Amino acid sequence: MKSKIINMADRLKDKEDLKLEAMFESEAVADDGFSRRVVSRVRRRIWVQRLSLPIAFVVGGAIAVKPLSQFVAALAKLRTVIPQNVGGQLEKVPLEHLPPLSTMLMAVVLVMVLVMAGKLLQE
Repeated sequence: MKSKIINMADRLKDKEDLKLEAMFESEAVADDGFSRRVVSRVRRRIWVQRLSLPIAFVVGGAIAVKPLSQFVAALAKLRTVIPQNVGGQLEKVPLEHLPPLSTMLMAVVLVMVLVMAGKLLQE
C-alpha cells in the first residue's frame, strides 16, 4: 500500500525526472571488487586514526611510570625534610634533598599531557 504523498509525487514527474529515474535503475557496473576494497581501506584508516592516540597515550604512560614513581618518592622524601613551619625557610633546604631536574621536568610534561588528553577526550 503506497501513501498518497508518494502517489502524488509519481503524478508530478516530468520527462527529466523519468529519464533520471531510468538512469539510476540500470545495473551496477562490474568493478571486480574495487568498490569493496576502497571501502575496506577507508574503514581501516578510520580505525587506525581512532586507535593511534589511545595507543600513544598508553605507551607514553608506560614510559612515564618510572620517572613518575621517582618523582612521588622524591616528594615524599622532600616532605620529611621540610619542617612543618616552612614559612620563609625554603632557602635552608639542602639541594641534595631536592628531586633531580629531569624528574621534575618529566612530571611537568606528564601533567601537560594529561591536560591535553582530557581536552581531546572532551572534543
